[in-house]
Amino acid sequence: MASPQESTQKFRWHYADFDDSRFPNPGRSLFFFVVLISIILLVALLFLYARWACNVEYSPPPAPPHPTISSAPAPPWGLDSTTINCLPIVLYKASVDAGSIMESECCICLGMFGDGDKVKELPGCKHVFHSECVDKWLNTHSSCPLCRASLRADSPV
Repeated sequence: MASPQESTQKFRWHYADFDDSRFPNPGRSLFFFVVLISIILLVALLFLYARWACNVEYSPPPAPPHPTISSAPAPPWGLDSTTINCLPIVLYKASVDAGSIMESECCICLGMFGDGDKVKELPGCKHVFHSECVDKWLNTHSSCPLCRASLRADSPV
């Protein structure tokens, strides 16, 4: 056992007395650690910048106003109300007429025709629809809803 005099003796050494030559990388380990942390921090900052740059929305510059060629309004897509009202209205009859079978349902509302229903027959293609259904269709379109044949008088088709 150590004497009391030896245990009270202070341990004295100086940093210059410390020999670090026994370590595998004497004096270089702190430098490599700082370089490694710096590289990791740089890569993380580049990643965050790339993410921010990709999330910025692209807004194109405003387009210059187009000059109007004429002030006349564009022709409507549908037919006018007088043309729609001139279409023939017939009463539906569920029988074979002259060797041809009439359609049994309105392809616009998918409702079945009943005997005595008022249906409109379109000229040219002879397709029939409920009057209310085809009137709504023809206000916005100028063709048959089933075969898309044009109903305009000025149409070449």
